[in-house]
Amino acid sequence: MIRKTSLLLICLLAFARVQAAPGSPPGSLLEGPLVASDVAAQDRIMIYDVGTGAQRELTFGTGWQRVWDFSPDGCHILYTSSAGNAPASLYTARIDGGDARQLIAAGDGAGVWEPQWGADRIAFTQIDANGDHRIAWIKPETGETGVYSVTGDEHSARWSPDGQRLVYASYEERAAGADTFSTAEPTRAGSVNTTQREADLWVVNADGMGKFRLTDFPVGSVSMPRWSPDGDLIGFVYSPSANNDTFWMIGSSANAVPTQLSYNWVLALDLTWLPDSTAMIASARDFQSVSENRLWHIPLVGNADTDAVQYINDPALSYADYPRFSADGQWLALRSEYALELYHTTEFTWQPISGSLLGNTPAVWSPAGFAGEAACPA
Repeated sequence: MIRKTSLLLICLLAFARVQAAPGSPPGSLLEGPLVASDVAAQDRIMIYDVGTGAQRELTFGTGWQRVWDFSPDGCHILYTSSAGNAPASLYTARIDGGDARQLIAAGDGAGVWEPQWGADRIAFTQIDANGDHRIAWIKPETGETGVYSVTGDEHSARWSPDGQRLVYASYEERAAGADTFSTAEPTRAGSVNTTQREADLWVVNADGMGKFRLTDFPVGSVSMPRWSPDGDLIGFVYSPSANNDTFWMIGSSANAVPTQLSYNWVLALDLTWLPDSTAMIASARDFQSVSENRLWHIPLVGNADTDAVQYINDPALSYADYPRFSADGQWLALRSEYALELYHTTEFTWQPISGSLLGNTPAVWSPAGFAGEAACPA
């Protein structure tokens, strides 16, 4: 099982090395908005100040380091560290690299993945020694922990914008059907004993109450749940079979009816919302006969197969994924051919970043509550 360690007794043993980018005054305070990313080598975490151009690199020991989120005030980062492919431990640290604390220690085949910071607690996928995955939580101030799900195959928890509700994907084993459109794909003619692992979405309140099943597709799987910024809708990808993806949305209340936004099968790589909740931006391949993965503006009415248009219609942006908007909506961070890129959404310009910042994971933005590093508690 995962071993929880007291915040009052355990601090991160590895020394956090802070390095300013060339041209950044040593000890200068970050103003924001901030975008954080890990790098391809997984040996450090980069924080880039879009407002000032300052760049800060944090290194916490020798493990593989991945940044997942900021605290609600933007003064801390949430990250995991692991010895290679071994299960990961969960940590927080100030954005200057100080006060690095281990919240949950991996061990005995158990670990932490996909942590997300809510209003007063962190939700994460708890990986048990026997391979079960459950949505769990920890309060970083007190070390109190709990579990939201118990079936043992849950993933991709995402907080609502106010941090009070959580959506996640829960998988079930279903009996195989006669063809790929029945409950599961058969493995051979006449087979009656095969099963298929398929997912639907569930929602639960932060206090563990009010849990309900949000989607209930008779076949196929749901993935990539994404809250609209106003908290009213949840976008997602529905796949009747593997890699045959369509875009959908649903209201965030119980008994809501899902709405299909596209019908032709594509390969969906990622999904996010416009800051004003009026549409979604998807990274997809084989969409509208375009084979490369590009960014597409998915409208909430009509048929995206014909009505969607490319977002940032730049021929050079042919391998784009992981779109993430800043809290103020002024900036879009994305990965293009594995490099971090920043795009100003109203001036339609690109912001250069010093150095080669290559990575394999989405960047994360400081929240709306971040008032600059000078306002962070000492």
